[in-house]
Amino acid sequence: MIIGEMSRTAGTAATLDDLFRRAGVRHPGAIALVDPSNRESFTDGAPRTLTFAQADRAISTFAAKLSGSGLRTDSIIAIQLPNIVESIVAFLGVLRAGMIAAPMPLLWRHRDIVAALGQVGAKAIVTCSHIGAAASAETARQAAVDLFSIRHVFGFGSDLPDGVAPLDDVFVSHIIDAPIGYTRPAPAAIHIAAVTFGLESTGIKPVARNHVELIAGGLETFIEVDTQADTPQLSAIPISSFAGIAVTVVPWLLFGGALHLHHGFDAETFAAQCDALGDGAVILPAAAATPVAEADFLARNTRVVMALWRAPERMSAAKPWGSRAVLVDVASFGEIGLTASRRGESRLPTAIPDGAPIPSRRAASAPTVIETARSGAGTLALRGPMVPSMAPERAHALRLTANAAGYVDSGCACRVDAQGLIVTAPPPGVAVIGGYRFNLNQVYEFVAETDPGATIVALPDLDLGQRFAGTALDRAQLLAKLRDRGVNPLITEAFQPRAAPKAA
Repeated sequence: MIIGEMSRTAGTAATLDDLFRRAGVRHPGAIALVDPSNRESFTDGAPRTLTFAQADRAISTFAAKLSGSGLRTDSIIAIQLPNIVESIVAFLGVLRAGMIAAPMPLLWRHRDIVAALGQVGAKAIVTCSHIGAAASAETARQAAVDLFSIRHVFGFGSDLPDGVAPLDDVFVSHIIDAPIGYTRPAPAAIHIAAVTFGLESTGIKPVARNHVELIAGGLETFIEVDTQADTPQLSAIPISSFAGIAVTVVPWLLFGGALHLHHGFDAETFAAQCDALGDGAVILPAAAATPVAEADFLARNTRVVMALWRAPERMSAAKPWGSRAVLVDVASFGEIGLTASRRGESRLPTAIPDGAPIPSRRAASAPTVIETARSGAGTLALRGPMVPSMAPERAHALRLTANAAGYVDSGCACRVDAQGLIVTAPPPGVAVIGGYRFNLNQVYEFVAETDPGATIVALPDLDLGQRFAGTALDRAQLLAKLRDRGVNPLITEAFQPRAAPKAA
C-alpha cells in the first residue's frame, strides 16, 4: 500500500507511473478515463472513454512519439489542454517517456506562456486545436517562435496550424508496436516529475516537484476522504497546477476507480455525470460546492465532495454543508502546498491544524505529509514531504526557499484559533480570481503601459473571490491592444462593455 511506502526511503517509493500500472494490472478491462459528454461544445473530438488497458496503450504510444521526435530524458514538456482524457494521457505519457511535465493554466495566452516557459527551457508544447474560442494551437505555435528552446509543438484535434504535429493517432488501436517507455534507474521517485507555475513579487515562479512530493500532496486529500478502493471520481479541477494534480490525478491513481472529467461548468452535463458516477467522489472548486448541493445536482448516493479553496481566507465565511455526502475542504496555498480537512458535526470548515494534523482524525498508519505554523510575521508557513523546499544556502531556481526550521512562508495572513489556524487574507499585493493569482502591481503597470489613460482595480466577487474591473476612454482600442499582447482573458474582461440596465 502506498501509505506504507511514504514512510520508507525514497528509493523504494512508487512513481506516478507505478501507481497507474498497479491499477491497470488489477483491472485492465475496467473504465479508467471518461470525457465530459459535452466535449464537442468546447474542443475537437467526440467524447472518449478508455479502459485501463486502452489508457496504458495510449500513454505508451504518446511516450514513444515524444522519444521518437528526438526529445531527451528530462526534457521539460509544456501541456495546455482542457479537462479531457488527453490531458491525463499526455501528463502520464510525458512521465513514462522519462521527461518532465509542465502543465499550464488554461487561460494563459502568449505573454504568460513565453514568460513561464522561457524560465525553464521547455523543449516542446502539447496542446489542442482550440479550447472554447481560444486558438490554443496557434497560440502555442506563436509562442514557440519567440522561445529558442522549443523544438516541437504537438496538438490534438483537427485543423491544426502548419508546424504543429498531430497526436490523435495515439488512440488508434492498431498501433501495437509502441515501446513501453523509459525506465529510470532507482531511485526513480526522487527525480523531478512536474513543474508547475506559482507567483512571486517578480512574476511567474516555476516550482519543480518529484514523484514523492506529488504523491504526498494527493495523500493529504486521500487520507481525509477515507473511502474504499475502486471509488470512481468526477473532477471539475483541471491538472494545470499542483493542487489540480493533487486532488485529481493522485487520488484517482490511489483509489484505482474511473476518473470522469468535467470542463468549466455546464449544469446539465454535470448533473448527468453525477448520476452516472453513482456512489463516488466529486471534486469541485469550493465556490461551486454549496450551490451544486443546493441545486440537487449531486447523486443521492454521492459519498464524498472535495472542495478546493484557491482563496483559503474565504473558508471561515463558508455556509454550513447541507448535503448527506461527506465534505472535505482542501485549502491550497498556491504552488507551495495544501491542507485537507473533513467537516465535522458543525458542518462548517475546521481550523487548519497548528503543526501536524490531529491524530484522532486520521488513521495511526497515515503519514504526516504537511505541517503548518504561524510565522513571526503572522503568516501561515508550511513544511513536509509535499513542499519542494531548499535551505537558503542551497536555494535553487525551481525550488522554494525554506527557513531554518524547514518552513516555506505562504504570505497568507492567519490568526490563532482555539482549534488551530484561521487564514484571514491572501498575500499582500496579490489578487486571487478563481484559480488564478495575479501580482497587482504588475497588472497595474502593464495596463498603464498599454494605455496611460486606463485604470484597473480588483474587486470582491462572491463566486470568484475577486474580479478585475477597468475603465478606458476607448475600451475597444484597449481591448484590441491587450489581446494583441497576449494577456490573460481575466484582464481583458475587465474592459468589456457592460450591458446597460434595463428600464423599469
